[in-house]
Amino acid sequence: MDKINRIIARIDDLDLAVMEKAQKKLDFLTKPQGSLGKLEDLAKHICGIRGKLVLELKNKVIFTFAGDHGIAEEGVSAFPQEVTSQMVYNFLAGGAGVNVLAKHAGARVIVADLGVKSRLKAKSKKLKIKKIDFGTKNFAKEKAMTREQAVSAIEAGIEIFEEERENGIDITGIGEMGIANTTSASAIAAVITGESVKNITGRGTGINDKALEHKIKVIEQALFLHQPDKKDALDILSKVGGYEIAGLAGVILAAAANKVPVVIDGFISTATALIAYILEPKTARYMIAAHASVEIGHRAMLKYLNLEPLLDLNLRLGEGTGAALAISLAESGVKIMNEMASFESAGVSEKSG
Repeated sequence: MDKINRIIARIDDLDLAVMEKAQKKLDFLTKPQGSLGKLEDLAKHICGIRGKLVLELKNKVIFTFAGDHGIAEEGVSAFPQEVTSQMVYNFLAGGAGVNVLAKHAGARVIVADLGVKSRLKAKSKKLKIKKIDFGTKNFAKEKAMTREQAVSAIEAGIEIFEEERENGIDITGIGEMGIANTTSASAIAAVITGESVKNITGRGTGINDKALEHKIKVIEQALFLHQPDKKDALDILSKVGGYEIAGLAGVILAAAANKVPVVIDGFISTATALIAYILEPKTARYMIAAHASVEIGHRAMLKYLNLEPLLDLNLRLGEGTGAALAISLAESGVKIMNEMASFESAGVSEKSG
């Protein structure tokens, strides 16, 4: 835990003085105050995170982590497990949804293997191999991983962020790939939020009603078997977590420690945010919620974190696709603050009275 504890110790509050200056600057731009709504809020929030009034979101990175889940043996997904590794190759080839939307946003995609079941053969600078194990165990029958493996996965996420930071990171987004990882995310969400499994569990890859009922029952029985401690992130991860989920929690911790805004994608990414929050509640101040997922439990998770989603587009793909869209909005907000004329500079009269 030494690496994790050192990172947590570096996480500070937002710079409120800079946020106050940002608000004053926004108020004197050539527009009615607050008329650009959430774009203004985004700009001020990012200034508070970065600790700078004049900033540029030049280096944008989306971390897409992959891992397999032993719980897939229980028939909780509509897709076979080999799809995880196949999609990793698709990410590296640039053919996935996250690649298209990241390119549109001007972001680079960094793919990492935290626990894919097969041994990946690809050689690419975009792929980081930090494999903790070849998939988690089936948590319907035993713990998903050891506590030590949970720590290693979080530390791997921290390491990946720190390695990539050498190439510059002004804002980051997180996404994932792992067949059956909505089952793990649902279990994590139910434990931490206190919501019932039924109210938090959705269809994931598109399972039918019968399969959904089975998925809910599997999670309920697993939680009864393991009794995860909602106040202990490592206990939750070890019992019902995933390696990619743990790794992305490490990315969130590292981003917060380095004063980098982190855009949370959908349902599974928000489960990682819950884990990071339990480890250090201050991390929530560095998070931006990209969108409201179609997954039934997502809004309850966002509410727990006190995050308001920027978009509601019926998305449920994951990978970091929603994060890519939201990064574009964040950059728009910052550009409004930096490039829009003030009343004084434009020679425009302010309102009277």
